Amino acid sequence: MLTVSASISPEVYEIAPGFRALSISVQAAPLVNPHVGETALKAACEAVLSETPDWAEPHLAAWADVFQKFGAKPKRTPCSADALRKRVMRDGAMPALDPIVDLYNAVSLRYAVPVGGENIAAYQGSPRLVVAKGTEPFDTVKDGETAIEYPSQGEVIWCDDAGVTCRRWNWRQGIRTRLDVEAQQMWFILESLPQMPLEMLHEAGKMLTNGLEKMMPGLWLEVALIEEQYQ
Repeated sequence: MLTVSASISPEVYEIAPGFRALSISVQAAPLVNPHVGETALKAACEAVLSETPDWAEPHLAAWADVFQKFGAKPKRTPCSADALRKRVMRDGAMPALDPIVDLYNAVSLRYAVPVGGENIAAYQGSPRLVVAKGTEPFDTVKDGETAIEYPSQGEVIWCDDAGVTCRRWNWRQGIRTRLDVEAQQMWFILESLPQMPLEMLHEAGKMLTNGLEKMMPGLWLEVALIEEQYQ
């Protein structure tokens, strides 16, 4: 079985003291209940419109501060959780995209936490959260065409040996490692700052793993907390 070993650069902790994340490695099983993701997404959208945990706004505001620290403009390129919530507030709902994507978007909405989902089989080497040199290639879509872009120097990026997998920390995912329900080896990362209580981060992880187990009974998964190791 595959356990993903993600690493965080010490420079990242300087930008975001107290950053911690849940890393969830998954070996898929046959899809039995695809509706689980869409059902969770619908319920999460309704929850966003009716109830907000008291720590949610401070958590998203802290992410905006962190984005500014590495030169991103959070109003133009907000963290993924903020972008999802704003979309639901504006439109009242979100269309279903893919059972797996719907499920992790539901977790992100309900817990105001950035959640990334990756097809880890497409990786070259292990995921790393680092400060960009500015030379790492990022595959994306621009004006309907595939294109290669490069991060700004000093930008926080997720990457592997081949290049950027997610720009501006958790703002935009690349094409190469994009996850869908067909993937057999999945990796999820739930990213939090100290404004989100640790027990809520674990609760969010449990919502994701419970949903995956309902969707694909018999899957294998492993959950690990990543946090700064103080010497």
